[in-house]
Formats: sequence, C-alpha cells, structure tokens
Amino acid sequence: MNNKDKDMNIKAGVLALVGLVAGAGGVSAVAAEPEYATVRMEIDVARPAKDVWARVGGYCDIAEWLSLECKITSGNGGIGTVRALRGGSVLEILVAQTELSYGYTQPVKEGSFYNLYHGFMEARPVTANTSKIIYTLLLDVSDKADKAAKDADLAARRTRFEGALKKMKELAEAKK
Repeated sequence: MNNKDKDMNIKAGVLALVGLVAGAGGVSAVAAEPEYATVRMEIDVARPAKDVWARVGGYCDIAEWLSLECKITSGNGGIGTVRALRGGSVLEILVAQTELSYGYTQPVKEGSFYNLYHGFMEARPVTANTSKIIYTLLLDVSDKADKAAKDADLAARRTRFEGALKKMKELAEAKK
C-alpha cells in the first residue's frame, strides 16, 4: 500500500467516524419511536388507464394538478430523477416506476425531522374504457405532539391530495 492509498484510507476512516458521531447525535435527538401512517386515496376515471397516465402521469405534471411549480433538476424521467417543487424548497426523488405508476421520496433535510415521506401514484385499469387513479402517501408522524395533531396533519394531506385527484380526473376526462 503506497502513501496515497494510506492517506485515502485515513480520510475515509475519519469521515466514517464523523458520520457515526453525527448519526449518534441525531439518534439521541429523536424522542419517539417512528409511527408510520398511510393515506390511501382513489378516484374513478371514465377513461382507459393508458390515456389517464399519458395526461397526468408525467413526473412534473404535478404542477398542473397540484398547482405548484415543478422543475426537473436531474435525471431523464426515469428512476433517480429529481424534481424540485415550490422553487426548490421541496425535493422529490423518483424511486419506483412502471408503465402506469411511479413512487417517490423526499430526502433528509439537515436540521429537520425526517418523516420518511413517500408517495405512490398509479393509474389502474378497471375495464377497457375505465380506470382509477390511486395515490398513497406514507410518512412518520411521530414528531406530532399528540393524536389530535397527527390526525390533523393526515387530514390536511388527504384533503390536498383528494383535491389533486379530482383535478386529475377532470384533466383526464376532458375532451380533446
């Protein structure tokens, strides 16, 4: 092993130790066990799933049906693509994708509670001419003070995304 390799190993070891110390500090700051909650929503659409997905399933189509700014900051639309919402204050990484669905997550933000937020959207065929859009959210609500605060957070998310589902239905069913 030459001196350059030794220096690299020492640097890697120091960085690993710093990461462990920082991680240990972060763990002690977490007061509660994770409490994962799921919000599952769906809406029937009078269009084939393929047509629905073509209209509302693009990774930045969220700008139209959730009325917020969206910009692809890296990637080509496949897994690993990053979208920035609300001027970059929210980042979402595409972590799953099929012909008629995708899943995404939000990364850890330094200094903020990490709620492991994930979203999954799918256009599912029901018949040859009808489908449903299914949107599921998963997140840790253990940072909320009590059951009422957790319920209020989940209810607000449900209200916002049910509104988005109605908008997607409207867009998908619109005459061309």
